Amino acid sequence: MVYANSPLVSYTKLSPNHSGQRTHSIDRITPHCVVGQCSVETLGSIFLPTSRQASCNYGIGADGRVGMYVEEKNRSWCSSSNANDQRAVTIECASDTTAPYAFKDVVYQKLITLCIDICKRNEKTKLLWLGDKDKTLNYSPAADEMVLTVHRWFANKSCPGDWMYARMGDLATKVTTALGGAATTPKQLYRVRKTWSDSKSQKGAYTILANAKACADKNPGYSVFDADGNAVYTSGEGAPGITGDTSFKVRISVPDLNIRSGPGTNYAATGRFTGAGVFTITAVQSGQGSSNGWGKLKSGAGWIALDYAKRI
Repeated sequence: MVYANSPLVSYTKLSPNHSGQRTHSIDRITPHCVVGQCSVETLGSIFLPTSRQASCNYGIGADGRVGMYVEEKNRSWCSSSNANDQRAVTIECASDTTAPYAFKDVVYQKLITLCIDICKRNEKTKLLWLGDKDKTLNYSPAADEMVLTVHRWFANKSCPGDWMYARMGDLATKVTTALGGAATTPKQLYRVRKTWSDSKSQKGAYTILANAKACADKNPGYSVFDADGNAVYTSGEGAPGITGDTSFKVRISVPDLNIRSGPGTNYAATGRFTGAGVFTITAVQSGQGSSNGWGKLKSGAGWIALDYAKRI
């Protein structure tokens, strides 16, 4: 395999923090959030010391310029996973310093352009976002396919941030369209679990929804989840994660907990916050961005992540 670097690079400061030439051909791209609106020069300085034990192939500064810190032929130290980084081109993107770690539009647009370039040079015509860790890591890409992965699948981190995570599908679609490829829709699997985040509780995965519902009915307290982690069916009464009471109170200590229009970070923020205090939850659903599920506020204002709430 002959590797080349992106012609979009305008700044280079090679880091010593890498493992040498890859042991796997490139078939993944992993975008990251820097957690800082920094320049490509600052990124180069960050990854230069050997004590840092971190690096990436490319970085996009707050002004949209592209820097290179580990040549594309080499495995960077970026995603807390040797297996992922051996086959992924890793890209650090300048972002806000607080959740949801949003990118400036110039950064996001350059990320799209850079991903198009990476795919073209590696002879890929499609960029896929499968939206699920297990499905992605068990997926064998076709010769013309590139797959998106995220850092949060390999470490206890929010990277690439909820802002970018919610746009992974958009990124894949825009890149694939530019490449002239046809979007691939993997076969839908319906998983039967207690909650979406509890993969160890899974009873089965079915291509036919009726079969998944039948399995859930045989296992009280279990739900059927689609590929995006949305509960599409729950055995018996109540919502996923609720046992007994269908209404309960929680105490929130943070002053700026986002209220969303639906159960997950893939739903829009309403622009309102709970503030600190006691609130009544009337339903719970699993969804993106919360390991403890999302609670529906009795007031009707929307949904909150229960990771930041204590049941009382």
